Amino acid sequence: MSGETASDTIFALSSGRLPAGVAVLRLSGPEAGVAALALSGTLPPPRMARYAALHHPATGEELDRGLVLFFPGPASATGEDVVELHLHGGRAVVAAVLRALGSLPGLRPADAGEFTRRAHANGKLDLAEVEGLADLIAAETEAQRRQAMALASGTLSRRVTGWREGLVSALALLEAGIDFSDEADVAEDVARPALDILGGLHRELFAALADAARGERVRDGLVVAIAGPPNAGKSSLLNRLAGRDAAIVSPVAGTTRDVLEVHLELAGQAVTLLDTAGLRQTADAVEAEGVRRALARAEVADAVLWLSDEGTSPPAAFAAAICVRTKIDQGGTVPDGFIGLSTVTGDGIEDVVTAIAARAELLCGREPALVTRERQRLALEDAARHLERAMGDHGGHEELRAEDVRLAVRALDQTIGRVDVEDVLDRLFSTFCIGK
Repeated sequence: MSGETASDTIFALSSGRLPAGVAVLRLSGPEAGVAALALSGTLPPPRMARYAALHHPATGEELDRGLVLFFPGPASATGEDVVELHLHGGRAVVAAVLRALGSLPGLRPADAGEFTRRAHANGKLDLAEVEGLADLIAAETEAQRRQAMALASGTLSRRVTGWREGLVSALALLEAGIDFSDEADVAEDVARPALDILGGLHRELFAALADAARGERVRDGLVVAIAGPPNAGKSSLLNRLAGRDAAIVSPVAGTTRDVLEVHLELAGQAVTLLDTAGLRQTADAVEAEGVRRALARAEVADAVLWLSDEGTSPPAAFAAAICVRTKIDQGGTVPDGFIGLSTVTGDGIEDVVTAIAARAELLCGREPALVTRERQRLALEDAARHLERAMGDHGGHEELRAEDVRLAVRALDQTIGRVDVEDVLDRLFSTFCIGK
């Protein structure tokens, strides 16, 4: 907003939707303590709660009674003076206190994510930790929560800092070799350990990058396509797993024409189920397009549930599919390697969920991944490319090798937000709620 600066004291409701049992208002900035004093007439000792009546600073009208806490900077969440007001969670109460705060000079309502942005600006959180916090707020499954918690707690940041320190050590050795380039023995003695360091870091970076797809899959959710011939029970299974009538079920072949998506949690993982058109040759142009889309989505899905009421094997493209023989309540045998299922009686549903869980564990693992976002992966890939070049033959021009190491350091700095991340910050903080 026009005229607003980082030196303003900001305030916002930081707790959940009103009405609620308790509402928490947060203030951050140089006037936070002054504002608390103006409303409550007292400023409690740092990090100690004090019960007080809150009055409008202009009229003296009592607005509410609650707890006041004061966290002086820099030992606070944002690095600035922070005040929390714990109030009764009624809409009118919160609105009255917010109006009173807005009447004080130097105070203004916070923008989306502004508290966290100030924490980043004051060195309380680096970019990777901020991304972890955003993922933690958005987490819908246990796997997403655990992964986001690891990122927000600094798992990636600590690893990147360690890699950076190694690169800086190698760079110091290389520059020493450049300084003594006229003394061949000295230059060679310092270059060899530098290359050893680079080699070890190169292996660690590539191991982290090889695991990046797993982290992105947990964060974005697993995509499971339900495929098979017409009338195999795909929509019925989708409805059973979703617990509602998400798809139209009909005995008429070709009912499903487009790909239907349902998002849910299965076995602790975020899963997007795709109900696809029955796979068959057809002269109907609309159905044929549905079949084409079904094949395209199933081929790029993380897993495929192949359904057949006759136990026919899936096409070669789906060789790794989880195979399900449907309509077992109508008789027939279940071939080896198939799960028997009846969406009418519910028999086999748990077996299907267990199979999806096993595939999810295979693809996502049990432990949180180090790299969880495309931005992080791209920055580390950039660092790895420069590191690989630094280990190559530079024809005796060691200053070129040193420059590649410097570029690798810069790429690592981008990973945790030391340089060139303002546009990333703008996009990221816009996803935060007001008060965070």
